[in-house]
Parts: sequence; C-alpha cells; structure tokens
Amino acid sequence: MVYRAALKTRAVKTGAVGVLALAFALPAAAAGQYRNEIRNDMSECRAGSGPALLVTVDGVKSSAGTLRVQSYRANAAEWLVKGKWLHRIEVPARAGTMTFCLPMPAPGTYGVAVRHDENGNGKTDISSDGGAMSNNPSLNIFNLGKPSYSKVGVAVGQDVKPIRIHMRYM
Repeated sequence: MVYRAALKTRAVKTGAVGVLALAFALPAAAAGQYRNEIRNDMSECRAGSGPALLVTVDGVKSSAGTLRVQSYRANAAEWLVKGKWLHRIEVPARAGTMTFCLPMPAPGTYGVAVRHDENGNGKTDISSDGGAMSNNPSLNIFNLGKPSYSKVGVAVGQDVKPIRIHMRYM
C-alpha cells in the first residue's frame, strides 16, 4: 500500500514536470515559426515541392540597395505585425523583375510584403524607397501603406502558387 502511494506520488510529480516542460516548449516552438531568414532557393518552388509562393516582383526601379521579401500569415493577429513574419529573403536589388521562392509552413492564406531599401540604410525613406504587397492593393495616405490582411491574402494549397507583385515608388 505504501509502495503504491509512493508510485502514485512519483507519477503525479513526473506528470507535473512533463506538463511544465510542455508549457515551456510550446512558446519556444511557436517562436521558432517566426523570423526565419532564408536564402532564395528556387529549387523549393519546383513542381511538387509546395506549399510555397513563387513571387515575381516587377518594376524594381534601380539596382541600388536591397530588396526584402517577407511572408506573413494573412490574419489580423500577424499581418505586418513586427516580428511575426514567417520568412524573409533579403538580396541586392536588381532593376526590372526579380523572382523569389517563399516556402510556406502549411497550406493556408498568406500575405507577402516587399520593400526596396534603395539607399541601403535599413530605414523606410518614403521619398526614395519602394514597396508592394501581394494582390497589389492600392496604397494611399489613409491606410498608410498597410492594407488589410483580407486584401493581400493569397490562398496556398499543397502546390507552388505563382503570384506577381508590382513595386510602387513615390
């Protein structure tokens, strides 16, 4: 009887430790899903390698500075929220058209934001830098360049989904 009680106490303690470990592991796992800086690996957009977005960016004004492409989940809690981007590709800008492969963690609805930091200072300079988003929503003074997630959301299934984004400059 005493032995059985000791086993029960030990099981409860072990279970509590397991629950505690799980409580700490979940936020760490959730944090790992964000802020993934990746290289532009076009092989991840071959047929059958999805889910992914094959993003063609048209209208890059110059080959100066850097182009940053970031993916987000298209929902109110994550779209354009600082630190909630899933993948980021940052490369030297090349005037004209550039293509990127953004793998997605699972089928779902995602948005893409593109920024051309023309002078490479890491800041958004409205007078020179360019920007764009998936589905090419209109940008104006009233939405301050942050259209709703419902306007930029792109449904991504198990396959690679091609999209075109058109850069805008002031």
